[in-house]
Order: sequence, then structure tokens, then C-alpha cells
Amino acid sequence: MWKLTRPGNQHDKLTRDNLLDLQDHHLVRIELVREDQRQVWVLTKRGHGEAKLLLEPKGIRISALREKKYDPVTGKLLGAGYDEHAAAVTSTAAELHRAGIGHRLGFATEIGHRLGDGYVQRVDLVVRAPQAGVPVLLVEVDRRSEDAHDLVVKLRRYWEWGRLLAKDVDKRTVDLVRSRPDAIEHVGHEQRLWRRVYPPTGREGLAPVAFVFADTTEAKVANTVAVLEEAGRRYWAPRRYDSLYEKAITALDYRQAVPVVVTTLEQLQEHGAGATVWRRLGRDGEQTLTDALDNPDGHTLYRAQEARADAEDQRRRAAEREAQRPVCTRCGRKFSDERWEEITVHRTAVRAGDKSVCGLCRADDVARQEAAAEAARLEVAAPPEPQDGPEAKRGRGWLRQRP
Repeated sequence: MWKLTRPGNQHDKLTRDNLLDLQDHHLVRIELVREDQRQVWVLTKRGHGEAKLLLEPKGIRISALREKKYDPVTGKLLGAGYDEHAAAVTSTAAELHRAGIGHRLGFATEIGHRLGDGYVQRVDLVVRAPQAGVPVLLVEVDRRSEDAHDLVVKLRRYWEWGRLLAKDVDKRTVDLVRSRPDAIEHVGHEQRLWRRVYPPTGREGLAPVAFVFADTTEAKVANTVAVLEEAGRRYWAPRRYDSLYEKAITALDYRQAVPVVVTTLEQLQEHGAGATVWRRLGRDGEQTLTDALDNPDGHTLYRAQEARADAEDQRRRAAEREAQRPVCTRCGRKFSDERWEEITVHRTAVRAGDKSVCGLCRADDVARQEAAAEAARLEVAAPPEPQDGPEAKRGRGWLRQRP
């Protein structure tokens, strides 16, 4: 609680003094003392009521009241209401807050996500830190209490929840999704349920999930991560883009995947949540949280590679076309696009004349043909030349005689 409420303080004295003051006013109480002598404080019934009045009008959910439980034999107060797992969740939130990832009122615990079959998957911690580049992060904390395959099942449920339609989508979209199993992949995320609950992440994919391992060994963490990567590949792994330029596209399609990052609580406490302590499934090495969530080989790269491949394809096609361009057998010039089209398109090819000559030579041919035709026309239309022989003279003399 000290790191969550006073991350800038070097020690917990101020936090302890505040808790003692709240205890004097019967607003909080000590529920248990952990093995490391740290005390676990919870709200009393009175404190719980005042917290609801303060926070619920702001839309902040308050967890259920932890009532006092006593041993039926000894009458001793039991502290089982708050376990080590809840302490690890709080510690994770504290480390995130200390690194500037999330405001202390931006955390929520035990948030339910109802699946299509009615099952409710509750996440340990929801982080909302848009200023830190993490609009939403679903955090699962594991303290050696769950089998690796159980975590794969959780991952599958978050993936399934991310594929549910929102209730207000149109009937046509609903019918499309019901028509075949993969139809949801053709529906934008803005029409899905998860976008009604959480803001857009600013990245491809569904709401990201983080697995934080606490109080465990490096070997167990490595084994668990290996199982998550192998058995959960369908849910976190990107796909190849369906492109006309498969060989030129190395970018990956993350749009239907759940981004999954892993770390340990010990790393968060030692190095800080803002350090390179997060590993993205499918990648080697550790990164900062935002770098791990980013997709440098995703859609932005795809658009750039697609544009380059398309430009290269157009250049190749242009070069191939140029190599096939006919050459005039008369003058040696290459055909223009207009002349090439004229001799190849059926409706114009019949009037294209000599198909072995270019447009200029064809124009010369047409000009000569037109000139010859004009000369022939003029020759036919010209009047006959006058005749100067004896017959013509006699005719003229006869016309002048009177009967």
C-alpha cells in the first residue's frame, strides 16, 4: 500500500501513520500479519460504506466487504479472507504505479468478462494508463497455484471474449457472424463487445494480457512460458498476410491475436515496471512494456512493404511490356501506345493498315493514299479538253450559216 499510495516516499512511515489514524476512527483494521511481518489492512464495515459514498459516484467499483471471521473453537480472529495472491496483485499494481503506469484510481480488480456460454472469466487486475501508452492491460498474477495449461485456458477465454459482438450491432452483422465460425474476423473491432468495455489500444489486436509470476522459480517460469507459447499459439500468434506479393511481405497480421507479455513480480520490484523486464510471447529477449506491446512488424510495415512490392511489380510489368513493344520495319522507331493498341484491338485492327509500321509511317501511308485518291477524284471530275482539228472548224463554220 505504501508503494501504491506514496510511491515517492523512501519509507512507509507516513502510510502507517495514516492507517493508524483511520484505525482510530474505526475505518480500517488489520486482518493478518504475513510471514515477512508485513501487515494486511482491510476496510471495516463503516470504512467500506464511506469508500462507496466517495468512489462509486466516480464510477469506481468497490470490492465486497471482508467481514471478520472467527475460529469456532478458539474464538480467534481468522485472516483467511485476504490471501497471498491478493497481496501479490496489490504489489503488482503498486510497482506499475511507481513506474508511472496507471493512476492509483485507474486500477480495478476481479473484473468479470462474460463469455457467450455464460461463463465469467475474472481478471486479477485491469490497468488503464493511456498517458503511459497503455490504454488497457489485463493482468493475471500466478503464485505457483495454477498449472500452465490452466493459464492457456484463461488466455483462450480472453481471446473468445474479444471475438464477441457488441449487443447493439445491426442484424446483418449478427447473421454474418452466425453463418460461419471465422466470419467475426471480417467484423471491425469497433463492433465488438471488448471495445464497448475498454478503449482502443492504439495497436493491432485484442485487449493485451500480462502474466505476472510471483514467488516461483526461474525454471517454473520458463516451463510455464514455453507451454503458453506452444499450447496457446492460436490465441497470441500473428498470421501471415494474404497478399499477392507473398515473397515480398514479411510483416505479420496481429489483428485477431491477443498480445501477451510476461514478467515476474521480483523483476518489477528489483528493476521497476518501466524497465526492460517484459517479454512478448513469440519474441526473444525482454523489452519495456510499451515496446513489448508494439508491433513493429505489423500493419505499418505491411503497408510499406505492400506499397514497395506494388511499385516494383508495376516497374517489372512496364519493363516486360516495353520489351514486347513492336519496332517499325520501315524507320526502326518503336510503336507508340496508341499505335500498339490500334493494331491489337480487334475493332481497330481491321483498319490499321500495314501492322508492321509505326504510327508516323502509317500516317505517311494514309497521306499518300489520300493524295492519290484526291488526284484520281479530280481527274474524273475535270471537263474534257477542247479539240482544234478540222471537224471542230467545220462545226463552227456551219453554226454561223443561215438557212
